[in-house]
Amino acid sequence: MTAQIIEGKNFAVALRERVAEHTAYLKQQHNITPGLAVVLVGEDPASEVYVRSKGKQTIEAGMNSYQHKLAVDTSETELLALIDRLNTDPDVHGILVQLPLPDHIDEALVINAIDPAKDVDGFHISNAGLLATGQQAMVPCTPLGCLMMLREYCGNLSGLNALVIGRSNIVGKPMAQLLLRESCTVTVAHSRTRNLPELVGNADIVVAAVGRPLFVEGKWIKPGATVIDVGINRIENSDGTTRLVGDVDFDAAKEIAGAITPVPGGVGPMTIACLLANTVTACCRASALPVPQGLTV
Repeated sequence: MTAQIIEGKNFAVALRERVAEHTAYLKQQHNITPGLAVVLVGEDPASEVYVRSKGKQTIEAGMNSYQHKLAVDTSETELLALIDRLNTDPDVHGILVQLPLPDHIDEALVINAIDPAKDVDGFHISNAGLLATGQQAMVPCTPLGCLMMLREYCGNLSGLNALVIGRSNIVGKPMAQLLLRESCTVTVAHSRTRNLPELVGNADIVVAAVGRPLFVEGKWIKPGATVIDVGINRIENSDGTTRLVGDVDFDAAKEIAGAITPVPGGVGPMTIACLLANTVTACCRASALPVPQGLTV
């Protein structure tokens, strides 16, 4: 058996199209344009590329893009003052502070300074608590994208055994909460879990977000399981070149799984698409308008 390849890039294109359609509707019917503000501190090359991509896709969706690029020596006080201004700006519906931040700035303090209603990353402690208690929250983008793809490829998730490998606040923990909301039986594992092969072998759904290249062996996978690989790791080939791989041994796992995401081209493209979806969601909620179906949980 060869697994169905879950092409996240195609799903992301469709999601961005829905975002653009609803953005056009908000403009035409309510004279409202969703606005996303992205804050970048410093000159990290990877972060700069990511921020440019976010800005480009925001504009392509018909939304307003506000980019704030600050020097690496920007003080914590200055950054918090900018966030305060964005919190009170009615044209800004979503705020994202690109991580990582320079060492002299407290990331948790900055994240929790963002208005939870504009926290389109879903990292604010209030949104984490709301999600954990089953209430309306801004949902972190990567787990939201994973859930959308799981719904598409698995249909009804109720009663399935789901294993989340990874316990980060950004992916692992919110992913587990989302799967619980879908009535899955959820296990959270990590790199120190002792019986990991056994847990993987019993899981109908495996979400790997542990940050270790090729960590999950293909032979561990339950035949027919759906595998969502969140990992993105650069490794060196024998000839000195490099390539990107996930946390799962894709070549081996695709021969056993029922469906699997590739790396790259799987989960990655969904993250920015869900960021745009979250911005539209935040805009609708701020304007007391219904959130369009399919953009959030």
